[in-house]
Order: sequence, then structure tokens, then C-alpha cells
Amino acid sequence: MKLSVRFMAMAALAVGLMPDLALACACGCGVFDVGTGTMMPTDTGDTAWLEYDFMNQTQNWNGASPSPGANNPDKIIRSNFFVGGLQYMFDRQWGLEAEVPYTDRTFKTTPSGNNGDPTQIFEHSNIGDVRVKGVYSGFSDDMSTGVTFGLKLATGDFTYPNFDRDTSIGTGSTNLLLGGYHLGDLSALTGMPFDWFANAQWDEPFIIQQNYRPGDEFDAAIGSYYNGFDFGSGGKLAPLLQILGSIREHDLGSNANPPIDGMNQSGYQRVLVSPGLEYDINAVRLYGDVEVPVWQHTNGDQLVAPVLAKLVVGYNF
Repeated sequence: MKLSVRFMAMAALAVGLMPDLALACACGCGVFDVGTGTMMPTDTGDTAWLEYDFMNQTQNWNGASPSPGANNPDKIIRSNFFVGGLQYMFDRQWGLEAEVPYTDRTFKTTPSGNNGDPTQIFEHSNIGDVRVKGVYSGFSDDMSTGVTFGLKLATGDFTYPNFDRDTSIGTGSTNLLLGGYHLGDLSALTGMPFDWFANAQWDEPFIIQQNYRPGDEFDAAIGSYYNGFDFGSGGKLAPLLQILGSIREHDLGSNANPPIDGMNQSGYQRVLVSPGLEYDINAVRLYGDVEVPVWQHTNGDQLVAPVLAKLVVGYNF
């Protein structure tokens, strides 16, 4: 099966993006859920994968530019995301996908009213918010266009006392997940074996707990990859470049971050550029990329990461 058919965009469920990768990182990482963050099925059968994502939020940001670190009591949010996923296509139209995340997080902050040591460091690891989705890919015979629909469940821990609700591993919310994707062939246009893809996902909480509602989030990706490095029995290599975008609305509720000087301290918009590389040999697939913000706008002071990283190992049964 050709590379573009078998494995387009691997990674986690940040449909989460993960704990909830989409919603549990202060300045969020739902972007992990699109582009190379979601399985795009093009055949029947099983696919299993393990994904690792890393995000180290160390830069304070306000609006469209950096802001002095003294303006934000939070100093570091360092997250290691581990995700196990399984997708099964019952036929060429319908499938089911499930992702179970585990997150290890370090949180460095200045607690309110702390007059001693200016910062404290807290570490916590736990299971995150499980995601279960249905897949419909019956719009065309080659399964190149599809939609996804499902739920993010409130399985992740959101009660760890030293984490704020927006930095907790779980959100405590049940979310509706709606997405769509398309895979296309650019060889007729370019005269070279280039393919392209687009992927988008909407994430909306509809059941919440303890007066915290994460903001609605929309993530999208568009990219292209070169499908011409074929080593025969030695496998195939495909360099890839994609552009990702995210829009996150304000968090709501009495346990959300309170406004400062009338400015809500949650919600953001951003655009990232992500070069990546995929290696495919027989039933095994390896994928890695880095995701670099080229524009971002935060509502109030928030921590952002200068770069995000992803590694995925997949296997087709």
C-alpha cells in the first residue's frame, strides 16, 4: 500500500490533540490533534500507534508579543504526553478510533500570597481524558475524504491541589468532537510525486464539573509531502511540511482564571509551521516533526512554548 494511502498523519489524541492535550496546557495543545495528529484511514483493518509529544511553556506572552515574566505568576509548564491509540475500520465506510493518554507535567509557579520562596515546583503524572471517535470515509471509493465524530471523556485527573484547572492533566469536562479530513494528489499539477492533506477539528465542552468550562477550540492543518523516496524492501521516506492553526475561546466559570485589569487570561490564536519526516517499512511507520509558532496572540499573560515536538510509531495489522 503506498505511503500516502497508509499513513498520512499520525499522532495523538490532542482528539487530544490528549490528558486532554487539547485543553489542559494553559496555552493548549489541541494542535497535536490535526495534521499529523490524527489517523486518516484509507483501508480496512486495524492500526495501532504510540505517540510522544513534548511541550515546554517557558515564555510569557501577552497579545501578539512577549511580555515580562514578572507579569505572570506561572513560570514553567513542562508536559510530556504519551498516547496509545487504536483504529479499526469495519469496512471502507465506517470505523472506530480510541486514544488513551498519559501525561507527566511539571508546573513552576508563584503561589498567591507567597512571601517566602518566590517560586514553587509541582510535579504530577496521571491518565488523561480518553477520546473515542467514529469515522465515516464513504464519500469516495479511495476513502480520501472523511469525517470524524465522538467524545472526549472526563477520565483525566483535575483534582490535584497544586495545579490550576487550566493546567490540570484532565479538564473535568465531556466534550463533543467533530472533524473532517481530505487527502489529495498533486502529481498531475507538479509533475512530481507530491501529495497534500487538510484536516480540521472542533472541540466543544457540553458537560462540566466544579464551575470550570474550557474554551471551545478549533484546530486545522494543511500540508504537503514528497512521496518519491522509495527504497523497495528497505521502505519509503517522505519529508513533509504543514501549516497549523488554532483558535481557543475563553475559559468560563468561577474556577477559570479571573480577569486582570478587565482582560480575560485565557484563550488564544496561533499559526505554526511544522517540518516533519515519515519513514514507512512494511507494516511499521515512524513519524517525527517539530512545530514552531510563527504568529500567536494570547488573551492576557500566558505561557507559550517556543517549539513543540512529536514522535509516533505505528503498526498496521
